[in-house]
Amino acid sequence: MSTPERLIESTRELLWERGYVGTSPKAILERSGAGQGSMYHHFKGKPDLALAAIRRTAEELKAAAGEVLDGPGTPYERIEAYLLRERDVLRGCPIGRLTMDPEIIASDELRSPVDETLDWVRERIAGVVEEGKEQGEFAASLDGEAIAAAVAATVQGGYVLARASGSPSAFDAAVRGLLSLLAPNR
Repeated sequence: MSTPERLIESTRELLWERGYVGTSPKAILERSGAGQGSMYHHFKGKPDLALAAIRRTAEELKAAAGEVLDGPGTPYERIEAYLLRERDVLRGCPIGRLTMDPEIIASDELRSPVDETLDWVRERIAGVVEEGKEQGEFAASLDGEAIAAAVAATVQGGYVLARASGSPSAFDAAVRGLLSLLAPNR
């Protein structure tokens, strides 16, 4: 792995673990094994490197979500696959956690890929709900955007509940509850 790649990957992990303030240049260099000055050789500084790391995380999250939301199955099965996909529940969402970082939220540039990713996920889920309505799987009265917001809130809230309790079972219960509410009448 090249030095810029090691720097980006190390920054991604540190942002997820410690947030922006806790991700010092020294910690990045130590984690990446890069030499002194490497960060400034390849990036303008910590904000530039953080932006590259956030963008990479956002792209990976969108790819993973898109794989199941655009995959095979009925609209309900695809939403179910999204909600049940493999996650590191006790670590939380690497994008969702950034929304609670005051330094990220205060920076339009750093916040932008976070906002865009969350918007993309909600839009994609809303589209799947609309497909389900057209196919008669979901009630015509459902609001795709409202359901998408509920799905996103369940996932993000499930992470919070799981972290607070120290158990993934709180996340699983939230997901099971939402799926039971969305289940088509069969």
